[in-house]
Amino acid sequence: MIEEGSKSSKSMVEKRQLFMEMRAQNFDVIRLSTYRTACKLRFVQKRCNLHLVDVWNMIEAFRDNGLSTLDHNAEINVSRLETILSSIFYQLNKRLPTTHQINVDQSIGLLLNFMVATYDSEGHGKLTVFAMKAMLATMSGGKILDKLRYIFSQIADSNGVMVFAKFDQFLREVLKLPTAVFEGPSFGYNEHSVRTCFPQQKKILLNTFLDVLMADPPPQYLVWLPLMHRLANVENVFHPVECSYCRSESMMGFRYRCQQCHGYQLCQSCFWRGHASGPHSNQHQMKEHSSWKSPAKKLSHAISKSLGCMPIGEPPHPVFPEAAERPQDHAHTTTLESPSRLDEEHRLIARYAARLAAEASNSTQCPPADLSFNFDANKQQRQLIAELENKNREILQEIQRLRLEHEQASQPTPEKAQQNPTLLAELRLLRHRKDELERRMSALQESRRELMVQLEGLMRLLKDEEQKQGAQTGSSPHSSPSHSASCTMPMPIRSTSAGSTPTHTPQDCLAGVGDDVLDAFSQGVPRNLRNDLLVAADSITNTMSSLVKELHSVDDGLEEEECNMRNGREKGEYHRLFLPFYPYFLFLFSQNDNSCNN
Repeated sequence: MIEEGSKSSKSMVEKRQLFMEMRAQNFDVIRLSTYRTACKLRFVQKRCNLHLVDVWNMIEAFRDNGLSTLDHNAEINVSRLETILSSIFYQLNKRLPTTHQINVDQSIGLLLNFMVATYDSEGHGKLTVFAMKAMLATMSGGKILDKLRYIFSQIADSNGVMVFAKFDQFLREVLKLPTAVFEGPSFGYNEHSVRTCFPQQKKILLNTFLDVLMADPPPQYLVWLPLMHRLANVENVFHPVECSYCRSESMMGFRYRCQQCHGYQLCQSCFWRGHASGPHSNQHQMKEHSSWKSPAKKLSHAISKSLGCMPIGEPPHPVFPEAAERPQDHAHTTTLESPSRLDEEHRLIARYAARLAAEASNSTQCPPADLSFNFDANKQQRQLIAELENKNREILQEIQRLRLEHEQASQPTPEKAQQNPTLLAELRLLRHRKDELERRMSALQESRRELMVQLEGLMRLLKDEEQKQGAQTGSSPHSSPSHSASCTMPMPIRSTSAGSTPTHTPQDCLAGVGDDVLDAFSQGVPRNLRNDLLVAADSITNTMSSLVKELHSVDDGLEEEECNMRNGREKGEYHRLFLPFYPYFLFLFSQNDNSCNN
């Protein structure tokens, strides 16, 4: 008794689980019953994983479980229904990749409880075959056209004409779905439902059935069915538009544009909840958009439509032959062609072949009147072909003329033609060389300044060393500069490069140097370190002058080869100037280290 009670309580919890999850989605805040019903049924479809089962896989499952041979009014118990659902979901897992496998037991439990609550509210534990087929075909995945064709095959007679009693039975069963999600007052069944869908037609064939159920808008009792398919198609559609109410910069799903307020657009959440702002009102007519088109694409679409390059109104479905279709419960149904349809096509082909053979055999016995008629028809065709060829030549000539005009318009003007590309390239090269020389001149000026600062520091060290030597010998630091210099600064090995021992030192190169350097150079010690340092400073000044001259020569339009030669001479002169100066720096640094050690 305890186990039976626990099982019954568990069953009640499972029955209520799907409805509790649906209530948690808060679909009841949607003000329009059509959208509210479609959203609820779409949630049930996805929660039970029926959106992953195509309608043709569902039909194959019906055949594999022997439902195609049963009468529509036959009843099956819940255990057999569970077996059918198990085969559906286990076959689904075989088709899915291993990373996208579903929980089969959970899907079976949720769907079984939903179907029992929908079609066995009195608790008999049985469902009719037709109710199960109608529900699973409607809630499965796939195209709505395929679903409606399958449903028509179930409610039509052997002549391909819809039976109103069977359609009434279909409405009775399928309208239990909105009632199951608490939308019965809006889409409940009544005795006038059939005549509301087909008010005037008496003989309903397949194309008429599809025209009515796929019309815009569809019948009021089934308006939620195509909307549920549109919801599935726009779940991942992105609209780069700002909502006029919530100011969200992007929309997902449907987009609604007001037909009265210019540029007023709402996302699906704001529209479903009845939000409005500014002059917009909920009474204004709104247009639903399921895709986004850029302004350029809209313009090209309008131009193509105005020029007749595309049909103005496309039919909602293809036109099918009015022959009777067998119920789509046969094996391996992948297309909508039945075996009888294939046999009929073979008969048509044989009939056309026989007619062609008869015409070929009678061609030699045709009367003169027929020959003249054929000759006139052929003459008219040749004239039409000749006119079309002339028109084609005129169009080609016009294209050639427009192409020549375009080429002439795109040719350069005489002023542009006078400009030599070679001269322009040389001018750009000279400008680049000028900028490079200016940068190098700035770098040399900075090096010259740093060198003068280092010379000043060296002279200060020399002066301090002479003062120390004078204090040790008891004489003035200026009394014997030659002696102190000879004692503290033995001459290093001199370089024999040209220009290292000039005969005189211009004094203008010492501008900007500190007083210590000027005092050191003013003592007139012949051919010592000070003279060499002065020569180096003078050489740097000469190098700066040569760079300035070279810069001016580039502005005057020197050729690239001359610039390269000057560049080479400049590099040689730079190395020549600083080679004799290098050993003196080594000597001064060694003297500085000795003084620090003392």
